Amino acid sequence: MTHAATDANDSHDFPVSPARWLALGLAAMAIFATYYESDVIGELADLLERQRGFSQADIGNLNAAMYWPSVLLALVGGVLIDRFGAARMACWTAGVGVLGAVLTALGEPYRVMWLGRFLFGISEGAIFMALVAGLALWFPRSGIALATALFLSLARVGSFMCNTSSTWAKPLYDAGWQPPLWLGVGITVAGFVAALLFLAIDGRRSRTTAAEAGQHLPKLRELFQFDASFWYILGLHVLYASVFFPFRQTYAVEYLQHAKHLSLQSAGQVNSGVFLAAIFATPLFGLLADRFGHRALLLCFGTVLLPVTLAVLGLTDWNPWVSTVLMGISWALVPAIIWPSTTLIVEPQRLGTALGVITVIQAFGILASNVAAGALADHAHASAEHPEGYAVMLLFFGAVSLIALTSVVLLWRRERGPNGHGLESPSMARQ
Repeated sequence: MTHAATDANDSHDFPVSPARWLALGLAAMAIFATYYESDVIGELADLLERQRGFSQADIGNLNAAMYWPSVLLALVGGVLIDRFGAARMACWTAGVGVLGAVLTALGEPYRVMWLGRFLFGISEGAIFMALVAGLALWFPRSGIALATALFLSLARVGSFMCNTSSTWAKPLYDAGWQPPLWLGVGITVAGFVAALLFLAIDGRRSRTTAAEAGQHLPKLRELFQFDASFWYILGLHVLYASVFFPFRQTYAVEYLQHAKHLSLQSAGQVNSGVFLAAIFATPLFGLLADRFGHRALLLCFGTVLLPVTLAVLGLTDWNPWVSTVLMGISWALVPAIIWPSTTLIVEPQRLGTALGVITVIQAFGILASNVAAGALADHAHASAEHPEGYAVMLLFFGAVSLIALTSVVLLWRRERGPNGHGLESPSMARQ
């Protein structure tokens, strides 16, 4: 890493506020609610099949619906973050998320539930990048990896709580498909309150940042001026998410029920283990990256665990908890490193726009992957009576994960050279 690059990074640090930990806690509460509501369909997949007659494609389309808004609006959202401030955008989109959760819980007819997931997707994509951009302004660059990792770790609690909800909220599940969705509405409202408080304490910082960003609103041609490292890390963002989210969020619980013959409660527990591992391990990986560097190399290790996990599930009769441990390590490591690495690659005045570009393409990848996996499973007649049909779905996810590995290896090679951004160096963590 050159001295010029180091100086540039130093110049982008913002004054450190003692209120940054309160901001982190409120941001984590807001994203906790988002992660919980994002996962509710996967936990209810079997109930929706039995009680509503939904097909695999119907279920896949409900989660795919969350990503259409990001495909259409995320870049606009990124520019609005740069223009109006991250905290304000987080609050606005959290309110939209509440409306989406309500329509999802109403749920009948199918198009109302689909519309609810679509509206929630407006919130799901925008609030995440708004909070990531917001935290990047509260914490110095030397500590952003740990702060982001703690943020993600607390967010994982939302996924964990959703994946175990069939156990701790069993009476709601016993009452049918709808009561668990109303529970999700209540949690989403709590997240909206946290976003309001985040905006309240952000106050002057949001206005100052928005004014500074407004002096350099990105032009269309600037979207194509990011360097190669950005495009490599974008490839990893897109491809990794296109495997992890459709599988774990949409199909994993049902797959474990049908292919591994687990009960709904047991399948939810096994699936939740991925998020439980991430809750505790994500901050450790963030601290490791801040202290020792080697961020791109760590991303390579985390990514290679993804196809390994799928191979264990599809090709062995090992206990499903083995795959949970492997994917849990991967899910703790990759997000803990990839988001702060992105903030180190992109200058702050274009960070919102960069996150918008990532979110647009990532959302399209997740959407397409959800639809493709559901269609493949339906074509192969995957079901409890024919669990072999799930093999083609696992093969599809495995192929995408290998392409993700190629992208991160290219990032690692570039970051080792003179044109890197110091991702492999610990010196940035010690400035």
